[in-house]
Amino acid sequence: MSEHRRPNILFIMSDDHAAHAISAYGSQVNETPQIDRIGNEGVRLDNCFCTNSICAPSRATILTGTHNHINGVLTLADDLDGRQENVAKLLQGEGYQTSIFGKWHLGHGGDADPAGFDRWVVLPGQGDYHDPHFYDQGELVHRDGYVTDLITEYALGWLEDRDHERPFMMMLHHKAPHRPWQPDEKHASMYEDLDIPLPETFDDDYENRSNAARNAEMRIESNLYDTDLKKPVPDGLSPRDEKIWKYQRYMKDYLRCIASVDDNVGRVLDYLDEDGVADDTIVIYTSDQGFFLGDHGWYDKRFMYEESLRMPFLMRYPREIPAGTVVDAIVTNVDFAPMFLDYAGQAPTERMQGLSFRSIVAGGDVPEDWPEAMYYRYWMHLTDHYVPAHYGVRTTTHKLIYYYGQALGTSASIDEPTEPEWELFDLEADPQEMRSVYGDPAYAQIQRELADLMYRLQSDAGDKPAPGDAVATELGYL
Repeated sequence: MSEHRRPNILFIMSDDHAAHAISAYGSQVNETPQIDRIGNEGVRLDNCFCTNSICAPSRATILTGTHNHINGVLTLADDLDGRQENVAKLLQGEGYQTSIFGKWHLGHGGDADPAGFDRWVVLPGQGDYHDPHFYDQGELVHRDGYVTDLITEYALGWLEDRDHERPFMMMLHHKAPHRPWQPDEKHASMYEDLDIPLPETFDDDYENRSNAARNAEMRIESNLYDTDLKKPVPDGLSPRDEKIWKYQRYMKDYLRCIASVDDNVGRVLDYLDEDGVADDTIVIYTSDQGFFLGDHGWYDKRFMYEESLRMPFLMRYPREIPAGTVVDAIVTNVDFAPMFLDYAGQAPTERMQGLSFRSIVAGGDVPEDWPEAMYYRYWMHLTDHYVPAHYGVRTTTHKLIYYYGQALGTSASIDEPTEPEWELFDLEADPQEMRSVYGDPAYAQIQRELADLMYRLQSDAGDKPAPGDAVATELGYL
């Protein structure tokens, strides 16, 4: 490939893969040697965050480079209107070959089908782990086998058949390790004779925090079911032993699913080496959001707490990114699309709300004007795991969250009000977010500064406070 040619872009995204289950991020529970190859040979982002920690909204943000109130995918019930601008369309228009294989989760039929892709084969909804169906260019087909292997086979087939004289952009989206965590036969016995370490916050009692944390229905001890555990709880266990037993069942299957993803990432990396295009291909591994791995006694995501908010992001591009680079700057999934366009020689469009971080990963140097805070909003009030709608701001040192207590008529929300609540965390003194200091006089100034910053970022993003937000009213934002 000539020096001036635009790079290929291979974007690999799993579902619910927490950064702290990747050994490149110091995992205490598993090893991911193939995924680690990407970070070891490129860059690891330590503060990459999603702006809405749930599957469909995150995927819509990645495609469009916009917050969810702009792209219209606020909840799991919202389809992505494919008539709007997205990064695949833009790259396709600039001569890139484009494809997507695996999980789509943004609707099917008409304007909800993948748009901007020359080739697309995607799962219906969440899809199945074993012997799944796929929509192949809109036609429903059945495949025998394990979903992670099959998605990879579609991707490798397309890479082999592509026009080798033109750059490509592929989105390879694994279903795994999404619930209900069904491993393949090859990995079914992994960890059988091991005990997965318990996280430090496993026995969180939710004191010194909001009712939102206390009431959430994602607890290991009470909210994992037969489909998750795959066998009955043994008789005679104490409540604590039962909780630990459930945690071990959950985590081992979760990690087994990841092991299959890791193997298949290796298959794709090996293909790039064999095809002679590894140096000319940007490879990214990420997940659509984080996940609780027994942290705070939970599974699932949704909250703005660190384990849910943080996305793993490993990236390799040998022509430009020095091996072993680590970036601490705050980056969000709104920034992905502008970066893709940057590598293709295109400026982000006026509609896009993010910034390219190409120069940061190339040298690790953060521009003086790079944002030092990010805005978050979760809209699905009390659905599924009974997590209330909330918005907030995270800086390099603090986090402010407002649970605004109203459904606001979003399409997947329960019309049930909750009491508004605030949380403030000092991430330097309390990195595990065990004690909210909201209302503490010692934090009065930072509390007010963070509130003002949150509403400014909200306004800059084109969003607005929830009706009745008294602090927003006091500060003149409502």
